[in-house]
Amino acid sequence: MIRILLGLIGLVLTLNATEIYATFNVMAQKDARLAFDAGGITKQVNYDVANSVKKNSVLASLQNDDMKASLARAKTALKFAKKDYERQLKVKNLIDAGRFDQYAFKYENAKNEVAYAQAQYDKTFLRAPFDGVIYAKDIEVGDTVSGMMLKTVFKIQSKRARKLVLEFDQKYHNSVKIGQPFKYSVDGDSKLYKGVISKIYPNANSANRKIKAEVKAKGFVTGLFGSGQIIVDDK
Repeated sequence: MIRILLGLIGLVLTLNATEIYATFNVMAQKDARLAFDAGGITKQVNYDVANSVKKNSVLASLQNDDMKASLARAKTALKFAKKDYERQLKVKNLIDAGRFDQYAFKYENAKNEVAYAQAQYDKTFLRAPFDGVIYAKDIEVGDTVSGMMLKTVFKIQSKRARKLVLEFDQKYHNSVKIGQPFKYSVDGDSKLYKGVISKIYPNANSANRKIKAEVKAKGFVTGLFGSGQIIVDDK
């Protein structure tokens, strides 16, 4: 009896719902194209295609002995500027204000020089912006990285987190809402999957009269295609 009642309830819900057809492409939740922010000769390449990486992992680095030396020099200058400043601070009330300001300026300027040198040094390392997997690499040890024309050398995407980018007819723009169910299948896979609309794009494509939406998913190979139905409650 309980099974019969549940079946009747499901039938009623189906009768009170509209299924809106949508196609989709599988994309990574996070996807980034990475390039150096400085020029130089590639010193080290630490990862290859299909390698998993953690956020802030050093993917590759440039020859940076000059930058390293500049940073060390700036830190040394800061060390002595700080000592001079602290000595003058102890006798601040006994010396000319202008003279004290000179020591204060040198100390502050030395801190700025360290920050600048550190930033230049850091640019010689290319780091992963998030946990993910490398899916393209175009750099080898010895390659010249041009500061005038920086190019993408790594492509990285989230390892398992995916999004289905749906397209549906614009005539349903008032019907589709965030939170509605989406049942779908991926091309080449007979299994039926279920998801939920998580985002609706705020514009329609004037070329094909379609609106896009997103559904979160996991584990699919990016680039796959599929189709399904958005379940809309007619109430």
